[in-house]
Amino acid sequence: MADSKISALPASTVPLAGTEVLPIVQSSTTRQVSVANLTAGRAISATQLTLTTGNLIVASGQGIDFSATSHPAGMTSELLTDYEEGTFTPSLTFGASSTGITYTSRSGTYTRVGRQITAYLTFNLSSKGSATGSAVIDGLPFTSSGNYYPCPVQFFYATVLTSPVHGAVIGSSVYLYYTNSGGDSNITDVNFDNTSLMFTVATYFV
Repeated sequence: MADSKISALPASTVPLAGTEVLPIVQSSTTRQVSVANLTAGRAISATQLTLTTGNLIVASGQGIDFSATSHPAGMTSELLTDYEEGTFTPSLTFGASSTGITYTSRSGTYTRVGRQITAYLTFNLSSKGSATGSAVIDGLPFTSSGNYYPCPVQFFYATVLTSPVHGAVIGSSVYLYYTNSGGDSNITDVNFDNTSLMFTVATYFV
């Protein structure tokens, strides 16, 4: 076959499949390498990366490393390894029982950035059932790494509480409290009626 200038060769179709091969010199021997293997296993250095289509996909357990930035004493990690958005279904219990509790509607959404979870949940009761005891919202999308207190809670159409209402994230649940002269007291079934509407924002870490 006659030699041809690169400029005289027909153009390839794009995007490349990755199986195309190129000649390279390795250890003084000419070898072939596929397009897909040109940078496999090697660090790539660039001044800027622009994606016009598609997404930047990071393997599980890997992330964006900010270690080139300055940091205060006590810093333990500068690796952002997770971002996530999703939904979940919250549920209400009294004294760890959900007997007879029904809902007109209930929903939950969450955003995860690194280890931080911000969960937004709401429910509207159609019946508070017959269970009694402390009120707990179950079903958070992730289990907390510790006890996180307080998180804001708002009641609507519920039995009126004269003190501020707040919650604590423990495990995958929000425990509900109100403040009185002696400290914090549990919110219980008596603070709800059959049409109570509740909105809660819980921020915690995993």
